[in-house]
Amino acid sequence: MSTASLQGLQLLSTAHSDGRHTVELVQQDTGAPEAHQVVVQVQATPLNPSDMGLLWGAADVSRVEQTAQVAQAPMSEAGQRAVAGRLNQAMPVGNEGAGLVVQAGASPEAQALLGKTVAVLAGGMYAQYRRVDAAQCVVLPDGATAAQGASLFINPLTALGFVETMRREGHTALVHTAAASNLGQMLLKICLADGISLVNIVRKPEQAQLLRDLGAQWVCDQSAPDFAEQLTQALIETGATLGFDATGGGGLATAILTAMEAALSRNAQAYSRYGSSTHKQVYLYGNLDTGPTVIERRFGMSWGVGGWLVFPYLEQLAPEIQAGLRKRVLAEMHTTFASHYSDEISLSAVLEPQTIARYNAKATGRKFLVNPSLG
Repeated sequence: MSTASLQGLQLLSTAHSDGRHTVELVQQDTGAPEAHQVVVQVQATPLNPSDMGLLWGAADVSRVEQTAQVAQAPMSEAGQRAVAGRLNQAMPVGNEGAGLVVQAGASPEAQALLGKTVAVLAGGMYAQYRRVDAAQCVVLPDGATAAQGASLFINPLTALGFVETMRREGHTALVHTAAASNLGQMLLKICLADGISLVNIVRKPEQAQLLRDLGAQWVCDQSAPDFAEQLTQALIETGATLGFDATGGGGLATAILTAMEAALSRNAQAYSRYGSSTHKQVYLYGNLDTGPTVIERRFGMSWGVGGWLVFPYLEQLAPEIQAGLRKRVLAEMHTTFASHYSDEISLSAVLEPQTIARYNAKATGRKFLVNPSLG
């Protein structure tokens, strides 16, 4: 194909200083690829929670209105303050995706990708065409589809990052919330394969059964009246002192730390008014609950709560470790790291109020795939 610039639709998200939040489809010119670049015809890109955070920000999506190729929703005053750093900036959306390389620059690295189906982590993937550096592309194995390769970065590397964090910080077992999610199921498979004890926290009995059917030994259901006792017993049995919380807001981090302290106290040799000397850590990596994080200090003095993001964390790792993680993802893309989608939607469908209500529900088992070639 010629290296003339291609025209295609792209989704842009803007938080406006007048209190509106808009998401619109616009025509974009990709620009001809430079020597080290390629142009990817995007065929599949997932709608992850991290994408939702940029797509709709602090908007009240229950009040979305659509006109042609623009959808808009209001923001509260508090919401406007929360997104003050991005006001009036039209921002491209979509962290990762996959598609066909249709143009390539002159460098050997770029030319080698021409005609290949690749996975890409570059941002701005909710687009029909995306110009990226060749180094940002991972060639999919023969026979793999773009849909199968669309989610090869965020969730797989997050799950592997949790395990790497555990090892580097000296913990021996993990606690994970929202454990029935796509990411949670990947983490469970990793832990089963690697012999790591994993305490899974879910919100519903059917989610608990889903994980048990996959082989989970420790599953704690928040809806059960004895949830605190379930969690404490699982922590006694596993010795887990590290947790990753996808909800962010609310009191779940406190509940985990409290149960960790209770489990450690069961085996304490002597009383200490400062609690156990073993450090207990919970990382918040998601924001499914947008309310305040509530910390009630009833778990001694040796504890921590912090934020955790996958790519800043991976940047701390040696290049050979990063390469090893990516190699494992590719080798297990059809097993451990396979993603399953309940809905495949077009770029224009992302703007439809009915569809927004469905993907904003963030329900377990409802993972959306955006296919820019549809419609």
